[in-house]
Amino acid sequence: MTAPDASRAPVPAGLVEAFWEYERALMSDDVPTLDRLFSPGPTTLRGDAAGLLVGHDQISAFRSGRGGAPQRRVVQTHVQTVDDDHALVIAVTELARGGRGQQTQLWVRTTDGWRVSAAHVSVPAPALDTRIWRLVGDPLVAPVDSGPLDGESVAVKDLYAVQGQRIGAGNPAWLAQARTEPVHARAVELLLQAGASVRGIARTDEFAYSLAGTNVHYGTPPNPKAPLRISGGSTSGSTSAVSLGHATIGLGTDTGGSIRVPAAYQGLYGIRTTHGLASAYGVLPLSRSFDTVGWVTRSADLLGRVGEALLPASPRSAASDLVSVPGLLAIASEEVAQVVDRYAAEHGAMRESWDLSDLPTWLQAFQTLQAWEAWQERGAWLAPRLDELGADVRGRFEAAALIDDARAAAARDVVGRARTRILELVGDRVVVLPSAATVAPLLGESLDAVRAATMSLTCLAGIAGLPAVSIPGTTATGLPVGVCLLAAPGRDRDLLRLAVELG
Repeated sequence: MTAPDASRAPVPAGLVEAFWEYERALMSDDVPTLDRLFSPGPTTLRGDAAGLLVGHDQISAFRSGRGGAPQRRVVQTHVQTVDDDHALVIAVTELARGGRGQQTQLWVRTTDGWRVSAAHVSVPAPALDTRIWRLVGDPLVAPVDSGPLDGESVAVKDLYAVQGQRIGAGNPAWLAQARTEPVHARAVELLLQAGASVRGIARTDEFAYSLAGTNVHYGTPPNPKAPLRISGGSTSGSTSAVSLGHATIGLGTDTGGSIRVPAAYQGLYGIRTTHGLASAYGVLPLSRSFDTVGWVTRSADLLGRVGEALLPASPRSAASDLVSVPGLLAIASEEVAQVVDRYAAEHGAMRESWDLSDLPTWLQAFQTLQAWEAWQERGAWLAPRLDELGADVRGRFEAAALIDDARAAAARDVVGRARTRILELVGDRVVVLPSAATVAPLLGESLDAVRAATMSLTCLAGIAGLPAVSIPGTTATGLPVGVCLLAAPGRDRDLLRLAVELG
């Protein structure tokens, strides 16, 4: 380890030894030693391309959960001495998997020895981030005509047929036996005709049966708007691709919230369309009673232009009253509820009390019927292969296999009655509610309670087949939140126009 200029102050005593102790601990994943060598307290910093960690506790939690750093060797180091007690160390590293990286560390001498008070790490970006993409091109499929989507690019969820490619559904065993698709899904075809290109085929949760985006086979797509937090699923890869700027349109599906949740977690605009309104031809189903086409974008304007391509023409409805429901806000966390309540108040929404005492029953019936239908779709193939699924999705399919026809029929009756009641409650108004019950959970955080709360909100659109648009908001601490606008079936274009008008 050398100072870059002999005329500058020499390397302080003990710094070299501390630096190499850190390197050895890093390569052996010695978390206690790494914790000791980082300064204690709330001001210690560690940053990389995934985001900035502030405070020793956050850094320690990150290290404990990541399973070690990529193997590397140090090929060059430089020290810039600030004074006897402070020094900047820059190390060039060579990764075992190929490529070079760099780390910059600010070391501080304390009474207990040298400690890192701030660090930044960079590694080579992958040519293909397989957490986001299964297949990508430049483009993968060129547009076939010119139209309102000229110059736009699409990340296609891996449930849609792309001519000449296979549908992977987030599971490698399914991909291995999938046929080559002879034609595009209708939604893909319409986007190509409107001038958009297909950038690639994006990852999804296994068989779209999750809201997390944490695919056990391929990893969790990154969430650039909330680093070190989950991306949201099951339209996870498409949403991350749009959030990162890899594509401008994320084509996905929404059965129980799989557009609204990732849009909320990543600060994007998203729409779940009226059930059956946008063609689902060529889309691998999960639950036909609830599956819908949807998409995410970074702007309300583009969200609407995609609607021009995918939605049938409809007359513009008269302006609608906005209403908010305190009982729905109460399901969300306080930080989310505050953002949604403020949005509703700023846009003149009237508060309205709903009797939500039957909501737990509605949600249970929705989940039961969805599960039964999912097993009818995939059970024959999955039964001998359940051990090839991630634990969370496997658990859902195992529970689905136990639902008999009588229980499914009873759930269908409850869903039917709930649909009628929800349609009465919504009427010709636009309901303002949270798109998801919380901000994006941290990677590794337990998701059961979050999923239950979020689905208590998202199931309303699923049960009644309603269109829903998610509009991005931000908490006081800067985390993304989704504000959802919910309306009667067929009012998709009204909601898209409203999203542009209200912002």
